[in-house]
Amino acid sequence: MPNNVPDKITPLRPKRPCPECGKPSERAFYPFCSKRCKEIDLNRWFSGAYVIPGRPTEDGDDEPPSE
Repeated sequence: MPNNVPDKITPLRPKRPCPECGKPSERAFYPFCSKRCKEIDLNRWFSGAYVIPGRPTEDGDDEPPSE
């Protein structure tokens, strides 16, 4: 049975180093190299080390509108 699979297949995702340790990323944990690095990153989100900035609040936004 002939093998019709091309020798070189273009990956769907580019190869990138793990953002935690710099090792090559693994498909199962992309963009990380391991479950450990993936969980380290998740813990940083849970602990508040990573924050997505929002719009600045103005003074008085916490008060209900007066009638």
